[in-house]
Amino acid sequence: MDTDDLEPVEKKPDQKDLEIMSIEALHEYIAEMEGEIERARAAIALKKDARSGAESFFRK
Repeated sequence: MDTDDLEPVEKKPDQKDLEIMSIEALHEYIAEMEGEIERARAAIALKKDARSGAESFFRK
């Protein structure tokens, strides 16, 4: 059973107006987003590991 369907759906945040941001602010924004991407990838890896562990446990 896939529990991802049970998680609440969050409204996507409004997009930032990139036109008014300085180059430095844009670099900082990119760094923040890359940090979030890495955090999401780590969460995916943990969920895949948990799923693999559960599947191998129930196959025995």
